[in-house]
Formats: sequence, structure tokens, C-alpha cells
Amino acid sequence: MGNTVKNAKGSYPIKEWPKSDRPREKLLEQGPEALTDAELLAIVLRTGDGKSGRTALDHARQLIKRFETFRNLASVAPAELLDLKGIGPAKTATVKAVMEIARRYATEKFPQGKAFSRSADVFAHFHQRLKDKKKECFFILLLDSKNKAIREERVSEGTLTSSLVHPREAFAPAIRESAASLILVHNHPSGDPTPSREDEEITGRLVECGRVLGIGVLDHIIIGQGSYYSFADRGRLAPGAPPTPS
Repeated sequence: MGNTVKNAKGSYPIKEWPKSDRPREKLLEQGPEALTDAELLAIVLRTGDGKSGRTALDHARQLIKRFETFRNLASVAPAELLDLKGIGPAKTATVKAVMEIARRYATEKFPQGKAFSRSADVFAHFHQRLKDKKKECFFILLLDSKNKAIREERVSEGTLTSSLVHPREAFAPAIRESAASLILVHNHPSGDPTPSREDEEITGRLVECGRVLGIGVLDHIIIGQGSYYSFADRGRLAPGAPPTPS
């Protein structure tokens, strides 16, 4: 979290902080994933309180301390926010509007029934979301017997390792949804979709687990910056398939 810059009279306005400490500039330079909950909320609140010297980040920290999670904050009635010092009608309305947008986004209908018959279809579905991610995100796309989408599920986030992508986490949703098959998808923050040795090992292990469970792994697609790598297109989905030539 950016440190509040202080003098003997209290906090400087955020605009007088070092650029690297200002939440808005930090988001634009490093991406939203680099910000703390309080920093993100400070951008929503926009301004502080000139009379008390409290910054937007001070108010954001107050809200996080009071309600602990965004889920709790989303469920709070406007009147309760208005009772807090420095949180007036404008800030209350903005916070509630953002929380409602997040709720609607989370409940937007997945394109259930859409056919994913080519690797390009999968790339088109995930590319915009994953191409600028700073961390590796691993998804599974669940399909029915006609290769039509049932749902997608994020399995892990972080550097892709065998400990992060365990067969249990990958196949539990498929079993629960009675999926006939699935497609593995993850991104490379570097922008280069060439599979690593770890990618190859994970793919081979999950393909073998799928064979045992009777749930086909149709592809593993790695999303890069404007391009992708498909294990299926390269004929490399069979257990024990040879590694990518160096």
C-alpha cells in the first residue's frame, strides 16, 4: 500500500504525494492487480476531506477497517455509509453504484451452449480478459458431448506449478457438472505463449487423469499477447507426447 506522506500538520493531499504512491497513477502504470483494496476504493472515492486533512485513501482505509470485505461493503445500506465521518451522499452513491456494477458483472450469463470446436474459438473467448494479466490464471472450460459450453471455472492464479493445478481442482467441477470433456486455458504474462516445461508436465498429467476419469481433455491453450499456443493443434495431447523442440 502506498504510504501516506505527512508533515507536522497531517497528511498532504494525494496530488502532492510521490507519483508512485498515488493510487490512480499506480493503477495506470502497474495495472489494477497491483493495488490494495484500500487503494482501489480510494480511486472510487476520488477526494478526501479538506477540513480534516483526511485523504481519499484515509477514507478508504476507514471503510475497509469497518466492513472488512467488499462483500460486506456491498450489503451495507446507504444510510449506514452516510453515518460515517467524511462519507457524504456523493461518495455513498458512487460506492453503491460500483458495487452494483460488480454484482451485475459477476452474474452476467456465461454463453452456455456456445460451441467451441476450434482453438481459435477459445482464444477469442479468453484473450481480452487474459492478455494483460500480470499473473498466470488457469481456467477450465467445461463442454458437453457436442462441445458446447456448460461453464468456465478459474482453478488458480499465480505462477503455474503442479501444486497450483492439482487434478482434484481441475476435474471436480467437470464431475459436478457432468461435463463430457474440458479445455485447459491459461495465460503467459510475458506475452509469449510458448509452453514451458512445467506447462508440458501439467498438461500430460491432466490428460492422463482425464483418460482415467473418462473426461476428455480436448486442448490446452496458452494465451499470449495477440497469439496463442494450442497443444491439440500441435498434436501434443497424448500422454507422454514429446516436448516442444527447443
